Amino acid sequence: MHSTFQPNTPILVSAAPLSILRAEGSVRAGFPSPAEDFAVTRLDIGALLVKHPQATYLLRVAGPSMREFGIDDGDLVAVDRALQARHGCIVVAVIEGEFTVKKLFKAAGMVKLKAGNPTYPDITPKEGQSLEIWGVVTSCIKIFA
Repeated sequence: MHSTFQPNTPILVSAAPLSILRAEGSVRAGFPSPAEDFAVTRLDIGALLVKHPQATYLLRVAGPSMREFGIDDGDLVAVDRALQARHGCIVVAVIEGEFTVKKLFKAAGMVKLKAGNPTYPDITPKEGQSLEIWGVVTSCIKIFA
């Protein structure tokens, strides 16, 4: 089984701004530091995640085959169809009519879709098999609560 998308329609990202409060500074992931006063500004999430609003979609990932690349079952990925896929990009591909998310490997005329989980095989299209790169994954959104 590969990390595939649940059978739902991709959600086109709105061009309307969506801003949330952002505290200036950073939070330590190691040892705690003394509390500091943080300035608060607004951050437009759409501007942060989306460069091409008319070509960017959100898709929910189903399956664990990309976990070593930071994409887990249930995550939302932003996919930009206006970007040119290059070697090393995480992409949404269509193989024989089925969607999958994988890392693109292109070298010496060979194309392979690499899984991010050693229990899942990489995908190397066979001769005559259709492969379309549908878009480039630009970010991953995790919901914890």
